[in-house]
Amino acid sequence: MKQIRLGRTDLQVSRIAFGTWQLSGEWGATDENAAISSIRHAADQGINFFDTAQGYGFGASEGLLASALKGRPRDQFIIATKGGLRPTDQPGRADRDSSPDWIRQGVEASLQALGSDYIDLYQIHWPDPNTPFEVTAGALDELVAAGKIRHVGVSNFDADQMDEFSKTLPVETLQPPYHLFRRDIEATILPYARAHDIGVLVYGPLGHGLLSGSMTEDTRFAPDDWRSKSPVFQGEAYKRNLRVVSSLQRFAEFELGTNVSRLAVAWVLANPAVHAAIVGTRNPKHVDDAVAATDLKLDERMMNAIAEIITAEVPVGGPSPETIWQ
Repeated sequence: MKQIRLGRTDLQVSRIAFGTWQLSGEWGATDENAAISSIRHAADQGINFFDTAQGYGFGASEGLLASALKGRPRDQFIIATKGGLRPTDQPGRADRDSSPDWIRQGVEASLQALGSDYIDLYQIHWPDPNTPFEVTAGALDELVAAGKIRHVGVSNFDADQMDEFSKTLPVETLQPPYHLFRRDIEATILPYARAHDIGVLVYGPLGHGLLSGSMTEDTRFAPDDWRSKSPVFQGEAYKRNLRVVSSLQRFAEFELGTNVSRLAVAWVLANPAVHAAIVGTRNPKHVDDAVAATDLKLDERMMNAIAEIITAEVPVGGPSPETIWQ
Protein backbone atom coordinates (compact mmCIF):
# COMPACT_ATOMS: atom_id res chain seq x y z
CA MET A 1 0.00 0.00 0.00
CA LYS A 2 1.45 3.33 -1.06
CA GLN A 3 2.19 5.79 1.73
CA ILE A 4 2.72 9.55 1.84
CA ARG A 5 3.83 12.07 4.44
CA LEU A 6 0.72 13.83 5.71
CA GLY A 7 1.47 17.49 5.12
CA ARG A 8 3.79 19.09 7.64
CA THR A 9 3.39 16.23 10.13
CA ASP A 10 5.81 13.34 10.54
CA LEU A 11 3.00 10.84 9.89
CA GLN A 12 3.53 8.39 7.04
CA VAL A 13 0.02 7.33 6.05
CA SER A 14 -1.52 5.06 3.44
CA ARG A 15 -3.22 6.96 0.63
CA ILE A 16 -6.45 5.23 1.58
CA ALA A 17 -7.76 5.83 5.08
CA PHE A 18 -10.44 3.56 6.47
CA GLY A 19 -13.34 5.68 7.72
CA THR A 20 -15.69 4.56 10.47
CA TRP A 21 -18.59 7.01 10.23
CA GLN A 22 -20.71 4.27 8.65
CA LEU A 23 -20.34 2.28 11.88
CA SER A 24 -21.94 4.97 14.03
CA GLY A 25 -25.64 4.26 13.55
CA GLU A 26 -26.33 7.24 11.29
CA TRP A 27 -26.14 4.89 8.28
CA GLY A 28 -28.55 2.33 9.70
CA ALA A 29 -27.94 -0.59 12.01
CA THR A 30 -24.35 -1.81 12.29
CA ASP A 31 -23.38 -5.46 12.02
CA GLU A 32 -20.46 -5.40 14.45
CA ASN A 33 -18.91 -8.63 13.20
CA ALA A 34 -18.99 -7.39 9.59
CA ALA A 35 -17.55 -4.03 10.68
CA ILE A 36 -14.67 -5.63 12.56
CA SER A 37 -14.00 -7.95 9.63
CA SER A 38 -13.80 -4.99 7.22
CA ILE A 39 -11.40 -3.08 9.49
CA ARG A 40 -9.13 -6.10 9.85
CA HIS A 41 -9.22 -6.70 6.12
CA ALA A 42 -8.18 -3.08 5.54
CA ALA A 43 -5.23 -3.51 7.89
CA ASP A 44 -4.27 -6.76 6.17
CA GLN A 45 -4.27 -4.92 2.82
CA GLY A 46 -1.72 -2.40 4.11
CA ILE A 47 -4.02 0.43 5.16
CA ASN A 48 -2.43 2.00 8.23
CA PHE A 49 -4.61 5.12 8.51
CA PHE A 50 -7.94 4.91 10.36
CA ASP A 51 -10.31 7.83 10.84
CA THR A 52 -13.03 7.96 13.46
CA ALA A 53 -14.70 10.50 15.77
CA GLN A 54 -16.17 10.83 19.22
CA GLY A 55 -19.39 11.95 17.54
CA TYR A 56 -19.70 8.73 15.52
CA GLY A 57 -22.06 7.11 17.95
CA PHE A 58 -20.24 8.73 20.90
CA GLY A 59 -17.82 5.91 21.46
CA ALA A 60 -19.46 3.30 19.22
CA SER A 61 -17.17 3.65 16.21
CA GLU A 62 -14.05 4.28 18.28
CA GLY A 63 -14.79 1.17 20.33
CA LEU A 64 -15.33 -0.99 17.25
CA LEU A 65 -12.07 0.25 15.78
CA ALA A 66 -10.24 -0.60 19.01
CA SER A 67 -11.76 -4.09 19.06
CA ALA A 68 -10.79 -4.73 15.45
CA LEU A 69 -7.17 -3.65 15.92
CA LYS A 70 -6.70 -5.23 19.34
CA GLY A 71 -3.61 -7.42 19.49
CA ARG A 72 -1.81 -5.62 16.67
CA PRO A 73 1.14 -3.33 17.48
CA ARG A 74 -0.20 0.16 18.20
CA ASP A 75 2.70 1.88 16.45
CA GLN A 76 1.80 0.21 13.15
CA PHE A 77 -1.31 2.37 12.82
CA ILE A 78 -2.14 6.04 12.53
CA ILE A 79 -5.40 6.72 14.33
CA ALA A 80 -7.22 9.97 13.71
CA THR A 81 -10.28 10.95 15.66
CA LYS A 82 -12.36 14.10 16.01
CA GLY A 83 -13.99 16.05 18.78
CA GLY A 84 -16.16 19.10 19.24
CA LEU A 85 -19.64 17.59 19.00
CA ARG A 86 -21.67 17.23 22.20
CA PRO A 87 -24.86 15.18 22.65
CA THR A 88 -27.88 17.10 23.86
CA ASP A 89 -30.92 16.22 25.94
CA GLN A 90 -32.77 15.49 22.71
CA PRO A 91 -32.23 11.85 21.68
CA GLY A 92 -30.07 11.46 18.59
CA ARG A 93 -29.02 15.11 18.43
CA ALA A 94 -25.63 16.75 18.86
CA ASP A 95 -24.42 20.36 18.91
CA ARG A 96 -21.07 21.88 18.11
CA ASP A 97 -18.98 22.50 21.20
CA SER A 98 -15.25 23.20 20.98
CA SER A 99 -14.95 24.75 24.42
CA PRO A 100 -11.80 23.74 26.34
CA ASP A 101 -13.72 21.74 28.95
CA TRP A 102 -15.60 19.70 26.37
CA ILE A 103 -12.50 19.15 24.22
CA ARG A 104 -10.57 17.88 27.26
CA GLN A 105 -13.44 15.57 28.20
CA GLY A 106 -13.66 14.43 24.58
CA VAL A 107 -9.98 13.56 24.37
CA GLU A 108 -10.22 11.51 27.56
CA ALA A 109 -13.35 9.74 26.30
CA SER A 110 -11.69 8.97 22.95
CA LEU A 111 -8.53 7.65 24.61
CA GLN A 112 -10.64 5.32 26.74
CA ALA A 113 -12.80 4.15 23.81
CA LEU A 114 -9.74 3.58 21.62
CA GLY A 115 -7.85 1.82 24.40
CA SER A 116 -4.79 3.94 23.66
CA ASP A 117 -2.43 6.19 25.59
CA TYR A 118 -2.29 8.72 22.76
CA ILE A 119 -4.10 9.91 19.62
CA ASP A 120 -1.99 10.38 16.50
CA LEU A 121 -4.22 13.07 15.00
CA TYR A 122 -6.98 14.95 16.80
CA GLN A 123 -9.29 17.08 14.65
CA ILE A 124 -11.95 19.64 15.48
CA HIS A 125 -14.99 18.14 13.79
CA TRP A 126 -16.83 21.36 12.83
CA PRO A 127 -16.21 25.06 13.44
CA ASP A 128 -17.95 26.14 16.64
CA PRO A 129 -19.38 29.67 16.26
CA ASN A 130 -19.67 30.05 20.03
CA THR A 131 -16.02 29.37 20.93
CA PRO A 132 -13.14 31.53 19.64
CA PHE A 133 -10.62 29.51 17.67
CA GLU A 134 -7.78 30.79 19.84
CA VAL A 135 -9.45 29.31 22.94
CA THR A 136 -9.89 25.89 21.33
CA ALA A 137 -6.38 25.98 19.89
CA GLY A 138 -4.91 26.87 23.29
CA ALA A 139 -6.55 23.85 24.92
CA LEU A 140 -5.29 21.55 22.16
CA ASP A 141 -1.78 22.93 22.52
CA GLU A 142 -1.85 21.92 26.19
CA LEU A 143 -3.01 18.40 25.25
CA VAL A 144 -0.14 18.10 22.76
CA ALA A 145 2.31 19.17 25.47
CA ALA A 146 0.80 16.54 27.78
CA GLY A 147 1.47 13.84 25.19
CA LYS A 148 -2.20 12.88 24.81
CA ILE A 149 -2.36 13.93 21.17
CA ARG A 150 0.49 14.11 18.66
CA HIS A 151 -0.91 16.32 15.92
CA VAL A 152 -3.80 18.75 15.52
CA GLY A 153 -6.09 19.18 12.54
CA VAL A 154 -9.51 20.52 11.62
CA SER A 155 -12.45 19.24 9.64
CA ASN A 156 -14.98 21.20 7.56
CA PHE A 157 -13.07 24.49 8.01
CA ASP A 158 -12.63 27.06 5.26
CA ALA A 159 -9.40 28.89 4.45
CA ASP A 160 -10.18 31.95 6.62
CA GLN A 161 -11.06 29.75 9.58
CA MET A 162 -7.85 27.75 9.24
CA ASP A 163 -5.88 30.99 9.02
CA GLU A 164 -7.47 32.34 12.19
CA PHE A 165 -6.97 29.06 14.08
CA SER A 166 -3.32 28.93 13.01
CA LYS A 167 -2.57 32.26 14.67
CA THR A 168 -2.59 30.33 17.97
CA LEU A 169 -1.70 26.79 16.88
CA PRO A 170 -0.72 25.81 13.32
CA VAL A 171 -3.32 23.67 11.58
CA GLU A 172 -1.48 20.53 10.49
CA THR A 173 -4.27 18.72 8.66
CA LEU A 174 -7.65 19.33 7.08
CA GLN A 175 -10.53 16.91 6.51
CA PRO A 176 -12.97 18.33 3.94
CA PRO A 177 -15.65 16.73 1.75
CA TYR A 178 -14.52 16.16 -1.85
CA HIS A 179 -15.84 14.12 -4.75
CA LEU A 180 -16.79 14.47 -8.41
CA PHE A 181 -20.13 16.05 -7.53
CA ARG A 182 -18.72 18.36 -4.85
CA ARG A 183 -15.67 20.33 -5.91
CA ASP A 184 -16.11 23.69 -4.18
CA ILE A 185 -12.93 23.24 -2.10
CA GLU A 186 -10.87 23.58 -5.27
CA ALA A 187 -11.40 27.37 -5.33
CA THR A 188 -9.66 28.51 -2.13
CA ILE A 189 -9.46 25.71 0.46
CA LEU A 190 -7.16 23.28 -1.36
CA PRO A 191 -4.85 26.05 -2.63
CA TYR A 192 -4.55 27.36 0.95
CA ALA A 193 -3.80 23.90 2.28
CA ARG A 194 -1.16 23.27 -0.35
CA ALA A 195 0.49 26.64 0.18
CA HIS A 196 0.76 25.98 3.94
CA ASP A 197 1.78 22.31 3.69
CA ILE A 198 -1.42 21.18 5.40
CA GLY A 199 -2.14 17.47 5.11
CA VAL A 200 -5.48 16.87 3.41
CA LEU A 201 -7.54 13.74 4.03
CA VAL A 202 -10.82 14.04 2.14
CA TYR A 203 -14.05 12.33 3.06
CA GLY A 204 -16.91 11.20 0.85
CA PRO A 205 -14.85 10.41 -2.31
CA LEU A 206 -17.70 8.13 -3.43
CA GLY A 207 -20.31 10.82 -2.85
CA HIS A 208 -21.66 8.88 0.15
CA GLY A 209 -22.49 5.99 -2.18
CA LEU A 210 -23.67 8.00 -5.18
CA LEU A 211 -20.45 7.16 -7.05
CA SER A 212 -20.33 3.54 -5.97
CA GLY A 213 -22.05 2.36 -9.13
CA SER A 214 -24.52 0.31 -7.11
CA MET A 215 -27.33 2.85 -6.73
CA THR A 216 -30.42 3.07 -8.95
CA GLU A 217 -33.60 5.12 -8.99
CA ASP A 218 -35.18 2.35 -6.94
CA THR A 219 -32.57 2.42 -4.17
CA ARG A 220 -34.16 2.97 -0.78
CA PHE A 221 -32.47 3.69 2.53
CA ALA A 222 -33.42 2.59 6.01
CA PRO A 223 -35.28 5.26 8.01
CA ASP A 224 -32.32 5.58 10.40
CA ASP A 225 -29.89 6.17 7.50
CA TRP A 226 -29.26 9.93 7.14
CA ARG A 227 -29.43 9.57 3.36
CA SER A 228 -33.15 8.74 3.58
CA LYS A 229 -33.77 12.39 4.49
CA SER A 230 -31.17 13.99 2.22
CA PRO A 231 -32.24 15.83 -0.96
CA VAL A 232 -29.02 14.57 -2.58
CA PHE A 233 -30.66 11.14 -2.92
CA GLN A 234 -34.10 12.26 -4.02
CA GLY A 235 -35.90 13.78 -6.97
CA GLU A 236 -34.82 14.75 -10.46
CA ALA A 237 -31.35 15.94 -9.40
CA TYR A 238 -30.63 12.46 -8.01
CA LYS A 239 -31.81 10.81 -11.24
CA ARG A 240 -29.71 13.20 -13.31
CA ASN A 241 -26.61 12.42 -11.30
CA LEU A 242 -27.24 8.70 -11.65
CA ARG A 243 -27.11 9.19 -15.42
CA VAL A 244 -23.75 10.92 -15.01
CA VAL A 245 -22.54 7.99 -12.92
CA SER A 246 -23.56 5.64 -15.74
CA SER A 247 -21.50 7.70 -18.19
CA LEU A 248 -18.53 7.61 -15.83
CA GLN A 249 -18.93 3.85 -15.48
CA ARG A 250 -18.76 3.39 -19.26
CA PHE A 251 -15.68 5.59 -19.41
CA ALA A 252 -14.02 3.64 -16.58
CA GLU A 253 -14.69 0.33 -18.30
CA PHE A 254 -13.58 1.27 -21.81
CA GLU A 255 -10.64 3.55 -20.98
CA LEU A 256 -9.21 1.91 -17.87
CA GLY A 257 -10.77 -1.52 -17.61
CA THR A 258 -12.05 -0.68 -14.14
CA ASN A 259 -15.21 0.46 -12.39
CA VAL A 260 -16.64 3.84 -11.46
CA SER A 261 -15.89 3.58 -7.74
CA ARG A 262 -12.18 3.05 -8.39
CA LEU A 263 -12.25 5.89 -10.91
CA ALA A 264 -13.86 8.23 -8.37
CA VAL A 265 -11.22 7.51 -5.72
CA ALA A 266 -8.37 7.79 -8.23
CA TRP A 267 -9.75 11.15 -9.43
CA VAL A 268 -9.70 12.53 -5.87
CA LEU A 269 -6.15 11.31 -5.27
CA ALA A 270 -4.99 12.83 -8.57
CA ASN A 271 -5.34 16.31 -7.05
CA PRO A 272 -1.82 17.28 -5.85
CA ALA A 273 -3.24 18.91 -2.72
CA VAL A 274 -4.88 15.66 -1.54
CA HIS A 275 -2.83 13.24 0.53
CA ALA A 276 -5.39 10.58 1.42
CA ALA A 277 -8.97 9.59 0.66
CA ILE A 278 -11.20 8.26 3.43
CA VAL A 279 -13.28 5.29 2.35
CA GLY A 280 -15.79 3.90 4.79
CA THR A 281 -17.41 0.54 4.19
CA ARG A 282 -18.83 -2.56 5.78
CA ASN A 283 -17.88 -4.63 2.73
CA PRO A 284 -14.31 -6.00 2.36
CA LYS A 285 -14.67 -5.92 -1.46
CA HIS A 286 -15.03 -2.14 -1.29
CA VAL A 287 -11.74 -2.02 0.61
CA ASP A 288 -10.10 -3.91 -2.25
CA ASP A 289 -11.57 -1.46 -4.78
CA ALA A 290 -10.20 1.50 -2.84
CA VAL A 291 -6.74 -0.04 -2.59
CA ALA A 292 -6.76 -0.81 -6.33
CA ALA A 293 -7.68 2.81 -7.06
CA THR A 294 -4.28 3.96 -5.80
CA ASP A 295 -2.66 2.24 -8.80
CA LEU A 296 -4.84 3.96 -11.40
CA LYS A 297 -3.07 6.68 -13.38
CA LEU A 298 -5.27 9.39 -14.85
CA ASP A 299 -3.41 11.39 -17.50
CA GLU A 300 -4.40 14.85 -18.72
CA ARG A 301 -6.56 13.48 -21.52
CA MET A 302 -8.49 11.29 -19.11
CA MET A 303 -8.94 14.10 -16.61
CA ASN A 304 -10.28 16.34 -19.37
CA ALA A 305 -12.66 13.62 -20.51
CA ILE A 306 -13.95 13.16 -16.96
CA ALA A 307 -14.40 16.92 -16.64
CA GLU A 308 -16.51 16.89 -19.80
CA ILE A 309 -18.70 14.06 -18.54
CA ILE A 310 -19.49 15.74 -15.26
CA THR A 311 -20.63 18.98 -16.87
CA ALA A 312 -24.06 17.32 -16.86
CA GLU A 313 -24.06 16.78 -13.08
CA VAL A 314 -25.99 18.61 -10.40
CA PRO A 315 -23.54 19.84 -7.74
CA VAL A 316 -24.49 18.44 -4.34
CA GLY A 317 -23.96 19.52 -0.79
CA GLY A 318 -23.44 17.24 2.13
CA PRO A 319 -24.39 16.41 5.69
CA SER A 320 -23.77 18.47 8.79
CA PRO A 321 -24.68 17.87 12.43
CA GLU A 322 -27.70 20.10 11.99
CA THR A 323 -29.01 18.08 9.03
CA ILE A 324 -28.24 14.57 10.26
CA TRP A 325 -29.36 14.73 13.86
CA GLN A 326 -32.90 16.03 13.69
